[in-house]
Amino acid sequence: MPITFKEFERLDLRVGKVMQSERIEGSKKLFRLKVDLGSSQNQIVAGGGETYDPEYFINKNFIVLTNLEPKVIAGTESKGMLLAADDNSKPIWLNVPDEVPVGTKVL
Repeated sequence: MPITFKEFERLDLRVGKVMQSERIEGSKKLFRLKVDLGSSQNQIVAGGGETYDPEYFINKNFIVLTNLEPKVIAGTESKGMLLAADDNSKPIWLNVPDEVPVGTKVL
């Protein structure tokens, strides 16, 4: 279903750097990430635990949807979403080169 450009502009996509990553206790699939967005740090729940180790995320830049309504997932509040491509149910995280400053808006 198409959306208008005005609707698209409501999305706040930014470059975020993962500072901490750990598996959520009791879950084989979920990680708790601490993501630096420049002006703030958000806790984000991400999947992919059956494919990735927590260390994969540390000190890497990703594209983050920052204004997603907070949601509690596996008892952990998530304030945002890392974007990924879906390759047969395997997330391929959208990385950003290190030289792009944390907090940069994605257009």
